Amino acid sequence: MHPQIQAWTRRRFLQRALWGGGALCLAAGPNLLASSRERQRLRVAVIGCGGAGTGCVGVAAMERLVALVDVDERKLAAAWRAASSHGQQPRVFRDYRRMLEICGEELEAVFIATPDHHHAPAASRCLALGKAVFVEKPLAHNIAEARALRRAARRAMVPTQMGNQGHSSEGYRLLCEHIWAGAIGEVRETHSLLEREPAAESAGDMAASAPPWLEWDLWLGPAAERPYRPGLHPAGWRMAVDFGTGVLGDMGCHVLDGVFWAFKLWQVERYTVECLAQTPAASPEAHPRHNVICWRIPERADFPALTVYAYDSVWPPKIRELERRLGEKLRGGTVYWGDKGVMFTGPQGEGPRFLPSSEQDAFPKPPKKIERPGKNGYREFLDACRGHPPASSNFEMAGPLTEFVLTGVLASRAGVGQALAWDSTRLTVAGRADLQPLVRRSYRAGWEVEGVRG
Repeated sequence: MHPQIQAWTRRRFLQRALWGGGALCLAAGPNLLASSRERQRLRVAVIGCGGAGTGCVGVAAMERLVALVDVDERKLAAAWRAASSHGQQPRVFRDYRRMLEICGEELEAVFIATPDHHHAPAASRCLALGKAVFVEKPLAHNIAEARALRRAARRAMVPTQMGNQGHSSEGYRLLCEHIWAGAIGEVRETHSLLEREPAAESAGDMAASAPPWLEWDLWLGPAAERPYRPGLHPAGWRMAVDFGTGVLGDMGCHVLDGVFWAFKLWQVERYTVECLAQTPAASPEAHPRHNVICWRIPERADFPALTVYAYDSVWPPKIRELERRLGEKLRGGTVYWGDKGVMFTGPQGEGPRFLPSSEQDAFPKPPKKIERPGKNGYREFLDACRGHPPASSNFEMAGPLTEFVLTGVLASRAGVGQALAWDSTRLTVAGRADLQPLVRRSYRAGWEVEGVRG
């Protein structure tokens, strides 16, 4: 069974049964109709109001926004003003654990758009309370957390979604259908450019005091206690190993989604992953840069052996030569190299096409094999909360995709030239017990993630 297919839960069945009486509402007059519309608005909270969280706040403000959470007083105030412009007056909190204690019974769904290291601690607590959860990409900070969240979602039997918006769109669906129909023959290699050059590593006085508008200890959350460091908040954390997942973690769940989906990589239990090149980090606290990551996937019944390449910021010579022959520059995205042709998709699956474009009409449009949600990832999630089918990037799909991406981060941190034999069943690298602290982490007391032990 495809991982996107989930059983209808009892809650969804009851929702459907209740809303099946819509004709009675229409017949009963405008007051009852108005109250039925009000009941459709979900009671939601947003954890993390800056960056990607601004989009979550905008979506949540169209529902019944119960609470906003952020460790940054400025971002919290800006989010509250945005919500109030829509007639909402949510409660505000600095600590999502406290928010869940006070508002947990009232909530139906929670949006999480924090730095990576808070994704699993926040999401696991929401799932434990039986709340539907939307989490920005990547789903988790490490592989063990991604697995734990998938299991927690199964237990909770609530709607879930990861914020890799391209998975809800047409592009990757068209790509999959062309690959499965043999449009470019057998594909033995793919090349993905993340096209992301991170900002320089932050510098500053390690002993400086945190600004009064920032709750530094809450920002650290599950990470080990340390002095305030300027530059980590609001965006420098992505390249810090204790808080972010580097360029690959930032963009991989977008750019590698098509590869993972088209070649059904969730079926693969063992493969090797290796960092072929990188610029070493300036300190052990930072992720290496300019990585070239290679996954070698063994042959399977429906697919030949596949080599998947990912590049942080520059295409390799083979793709630059393809650009020269085509007379065009390819931006970030993925090249799918088959023995009968080549296809390309943008960073989130947009614009799937043949290379060169003159071959676009040479292959008939394949039959549709994947349902089209016809809405963005936010709306898909909210509709799932109302009893519609599961969202496309629910944790059954997003969990394995995140694990795959994070094995590349693991290879990057292991260093160049170390082919890691990954076992996705055991979440281990054969013969490399020394890498286990990178697969799962320890937590400060009070921030643990159920199902993960450091």
